This record gives sequence, C-alpha cells and structure tokens, in this order.
Amino acid sequence: MKQFLIYWVWPNPGGWHYDDRKITVALVLCGALIVLSFIIRFWRSRLKNTVTRNLSSSWSRATFWFGVVAIILIVSRVEEIQFMAMRLTWALWFGALFLYLLFQFFQFRRRHYTLLERVQVVDERDKYLPHNKV
Repeated sequence: MKQFLIYWVWPNPGGWHYDDRKITVALVLCGALIVLSFIIRFWRSRLKNTVTRNLSSSWSRATFWFGVVAIILIVSRVEEIQFMAMRLTWALWFGALFLYLLFQFFQFRRRHYTLLERVQVVDERDKYLPHNKV
C-alpha cells in the first residue's frame, strides 16, 4: 500500500523530456483542445436552436481551461516542478474531465427539447357536430 501511495504522490517523478514522442503528442492534443474551444465558440454563434445554445454555453470555456491546465501539467512534469508533476494531479485532471463530460451528457439528455409547431386541423364536419351553446 505504501508503494502505491508513493507512486501516485511522489512530487518529482522525472523521466520526461521534450524530445519524447508522448510529450509531443500530448502537447499537440492540448493545443487541439484550445483550438477546439474557439471552434465551439464559432459554432455556438451560428446556432439557431436556443436550447442547444444555452446547454452548450460552458463547452468553450471548459475545453479551453482543460487544455491550458493540461499544458501546465505537461510542462511542469518535463521541467520537474515539484508537486505539480505528481501523477495524482493527472488523475485529478482526468477525473474532473470525466465528471464534466458525464454531467454535460446527462444535462443534455434531460433538458434538450425542440419546439414543435402547433398545427390546427380545420375539419368541415365540426360545424355539424353538437357542441355547447354559450
């Protein structure tokens, strides 16, 4: 148990370099999250459905900040900044991302709806049927 805790909470695990392919891919993915935040903002400005626009209001900011925090975590791991390089911070980051996505999924399923136009059918037989006199 002690080795397990030491593995997750060790303040300076080291072993990462900017030349590593995993670091390059992770930085590109985090940059893609930041670019995706601007794309989501542009997409939201073009939406006609107000319900979808309201439900997606936090998506742009969330993707931007998840990308920025991930870049900070990657750089702090490579530069060996203690306590920001812990594996536990990555577990917290992934946990927060998972909980945010799960919450947004359930909110979208629960609150998304479309307004249907009411179509009134005029039936010629209605004037011959009995009705209450007012």
